[in-house]
Amino acid sequence: MAQGTQDAKSTEKPFLTDVKTLRERARKHLEDGAIGTNYIGDVKKTIGKPNFNPEGLLSRSASQYAEGANLVDMIRENLIAERIAVDHYRELVRYFGNDDPGTKSMLQGILRVEEEHADDMHDLLIAHEGRPMLHDK
Repeated sequence: MAQGTQDAKSTEKPFLTDVKTLRERARKHLEDGAIGTNYIGDVKKTIGKPNFNPEGLLSRSASQYAEGANLVDMIRENLIAERIAVDHYRELVRYFGNDDPGTKSMLQGILRVEEEHADDMHDLLIAHEGRPMLHDK
């Protein structure tokens, strides 16, 4: 092994924390629940108080209400709403990144479902219009 490689490896941090340290950490700050001592996300941003007030719901909603004149219009509007949801969840996944792996994983699950919904709406449009909606870039 080259000298430079050996020096770099000797200064690296170990991949895993030793069990004794994990046990000591787990016993501290039990009031924090699952957060633990190595959580690097922002708990206050992650667990913000939800706003259930119906007043202003329209302004907080990512999608818009649009009434379709026929079935194809309704499917198209639904596809638009699903695409908005997909974009929104992608941004949330990027925002939480590796700072909060649990929340990121939950959001990735929701994102997969939203992507499936968008695919379903796209397929319905093709079935009812007889032409693909996707364009070559």
